[in-house]
Amino acid sequence: MERRAVDDQESSPGPDGAGGALTARATVDEHGIVTGWNAGAERLLGYPAAQILGRAAASLLAEEPAAGDLPPLPEPQELQDLPRWHGTLALRHLDGHRVEARVLAHHRTPGRTGDGVLGGTPGRVPDGTAHGTPDQASDGASDGGMCGWLLVSAVPGPVQARTDDDALVRRGFLDSPCCSTSVYDTDLRFRRSTQSGRGVLGLSDDDLRGLRLTDVLDDPVAEKVERAMRQVLETGETQYLENRALAPGEGRDHAWSVHVYRLADPDGRVLGVATTGHDMTEQYWARKRLQLIAGAGTRIGSTLDVTRTAQELAGVAVPDLADFVSVDLLASLDDAPEQPPGPLAAGDSLALRRIAHESVFPDVPEAVVALGAVDTYPEGSPPAESLRTGRAVLHRVTEEAIADWVAEDPRRSARIREFGFHSAMTVPLSARGTTLGVVAFARHRHPDPFEQDDLVLAEELAARAAVCIDNALRYTRERATAVTLQRSLLPQGLPEQAAVEVASRYLPAGARAGVGGDWFDVIPLSGARVALVVGDVVGHGIHASATMGRLRTAVRTLADIDLPPDELLTHLDDLVGRLATEAEGAVGVPPDRARPRARGRSAAEGESSGDVGATCLYAVYDPVSRRCCLARAGHPPPAVVSPDGTVELLDLPAGPPLGLGGLPFESLDIELPEGSLLALYTDGLIESRDSDLDEGTSRLRRALAVPAASLDALCDSVLAAVLPRRPTDDVALLVARTRALDTDRVAAWDVPPEPSAVSEVRKNALRRLADWGLSDASFVTELVVSELVTNAIRHATPPIQLRLIHDRTLICEVSDASSTAPHMRRARTYDEGGRGLLLVAQLTQRWGTRPTPTGKTIWAEQSVEPDMDMGADPYPALDT
Repeated sequence: MERRAVDDQESSPGPDGAGGALTARATVDEHGIVTGWNAGAERLLGYPAAQILGRAAASLLAEEPAAGDLPPLPEPQELQDLPRWHGTLALRHLDGHRVEARVLAHHRTPGRTGDGVLGGTPGRVPDGTAHGTPDQASDGASDGGMCGWLLVSAVPGPVQARTDDDALVRRGFLDSPCCSTSVYDTDLRFRRSTQSGRGVLGLSDDDLRGLRLTDVLDDPVAEKVERAMRQVLETGETQYLENRALAPGEGRDHAWSVHVYRLADPDGRVLGVATTGHDMTEQYWARKRLQLIAGAGTRIGSTLDVTRTAQELAGVAVPDLADFVSVDLLASLDDAPEQPPGPLAAGDSLALRRIAHESVFPDVPEAVVALGAVDTYPEGSPPAESLRTGRAVLHRVTEEAIADWVAEDPRRSARIREFGFHSAMTVPLSARGTTLGVVAFARHRHPDPFEQDDLVLAEELAARAAVCIDNALRYTRERATAVTLQRSLLPQGLPEQAAVEVASRYLPAGARAGVGGDWFDVIPLSGARVALVVGDVVGHGIHASATMGRLRTAVRTLADIDLPPDELLTHLDDLVGRLATEAEGAVGVPPDRARPRARGRSAAEGESSGDVGATCLYAVYDPVSRRCCLARAGHPPPAVVSPDGTVELLDLPAGPPLGLGGLPFESLDIELPEGSLLALYTDGLIESRDSDLDEGTSRLRRALAVPAASLDALCDSVLAAVLPRRPTDDVALLVARTRALDTDRVAAWDVPPEPSAVSEVRKNALRRLADWGLSDASFVTELVVSELVTNAIRHATPPIQLRLIHDRTLICEVSDASSTAPHMRRARTYDEGGRGLLLVAQLTQRWGTRPTPTGKTIWAEQSVEPDMDMGADPYPALDT
């Protein structure tokens, strides 16, 4: 019965592909005990399974093996780490003779079944049983769930003739269906090819024999391979080539990896050369797709410009993926930048704006829609279908969906026929759940139609570009908002005043830097004076613009109370410090851990109290005295152009930037000749990454020295000559030409501190009004002079002075040595006083008070109409 089981197993298929007994298989556990034994093992050594199972494997050895020969026996730990071992072992047959066997041993780990890997049917040892049993041997028993070794060895059989081996090898070579191998003689002429090689060339061996590769293939690739053959024949070194060629009878290029090697007989005589080629077309295109995706990551989205980003997408896809690409965005993005999330709802036709296209031909002759134009796509057309479903679609041009759509559009129909379009893909542009537009890919020169892999690649490219386009759209919207805010916070028009002639320019930073916080202002002050302001907020974007607006408002408020420049900057510094503290609190910095203001620190340390910082230059010009008082907080010094054309930068104390706190500001008081030019600017005009500050300052001085027809023309010439080639910051420029008030238009009287002096003062004022031709203003002026002089005599400290200024308005000023400023109040019914200032405020255009180095000045301004013969301009015309 046992012999019959063995015979049955020999005749049954086994892992050798013939009788299972032709392979001896045994399993040994980690203790070196035999746990599995098949019929092949019995045939090799003569031991039946019942006799060998449970014995030590070492008992089968004819002699002790050398160290490391057989890992199943107890050996050093490193042998247990071997995944596999092979070698020759001397074994003892049952009848005692020695058997030399080639053994292959596989190391098994828990959970791994080596029998299954080799194709056998593993037997299972019941749980809890240490060794197999004879009944399990007939199954080729092995324990796949335990540690141990699987040993296999071929059982010697009849020796086949060498001629049979040669015939087998020859047929295996010639009938190979996947390896394209050809053999050439020393003259590089065909001798034999494999079945695959003959299929590639489309000719039989009889047709090919005697020809060279360049005779069969009219392609530069053939010449390249023949050169490699010659080199191999000369040197014996194997050559490797990668080629793309069009196989005869096919319309598509194939990619080949080719090995060229020399053939020689056992004596070393060169017989010829062979080429072995493997068709790697799919791998080639997969690699090209990966390269295309990698290139897209670096080429798409190089800027935050929507049009350029779309053009970069089209440029990446042509010509490697498509022959023509168009990128269209929803026209609704023009009016409603924020699209609802998800695909578009079904409905009427869609309006798309063409923002980019690319072609293998110059000037993109295939395009039906011009750049920037809007085209309408009906329901059911491929672009509309992609946008409605949110999925990419692949079409053949002959499909009904395209044919029906094109039939209604003669222009597209003509382009398809003219260029021979044969396939197309439409891929929606979608980012962050929002649909932006659609990309169309088309082929006409490329012979192969689009495939599913091409569609996956197109989706990947579109997805990358969509994120970049969405970022660009968001940035464009944000920058437009910031620019709008910035321009709305800047002066919409310079106010009317006669002290200076002014012109200005403001240029926002480029798209990369974003809108900054530069600003300028012209503020009329009392006494015919004017304030000129230029400032710069640190940073860019909406936050910088908003901060600029707050500072500009603060400057106008502080200027309204006529603070001297140094005091105004001190108050502004406190405001910036508070804004910085608020900014730190807004980002979650606890008040007790907020950065302290840098009281007492030097400007060189450059420490600020937060992300809010600014610089400012504030100047006040008086046309009566022709004096200008200036102070700056970390801002570039102003330039002054004298009437003779000399340009100099004022040596104005720098002062720390706004926000440091605790550091004083110093002012400079200078006299400016009539017709002098003041140029105030921000650092964006003279600073850049391409040149240093001194070079920019030198360009500014040279540009200001060139005469110009007008101040507007001067601004343009300065920007053209000084502005860096690639500005990285906002630029604000304010130029002012000074005027001087005619001395005949100013009258001043010292007032004795006696009530009786009021009458004389009134008479002097009325006589001067008559000289100026302002008799109609006599009543109001008399009342204002009486009230202001009387209050000064009663409540202030001498010396007291009255001054009348005939500018475009009539200004009445009373100065004294007291620092106490009056304030207007509503008088009660029985109060004897308190109504004077109320009358002054009601009868004049505006009134106020300002501090002076020696006290204060109370002023009132009223509109006047001069007599017909006294209408001369108080400011003589200046030669510009």
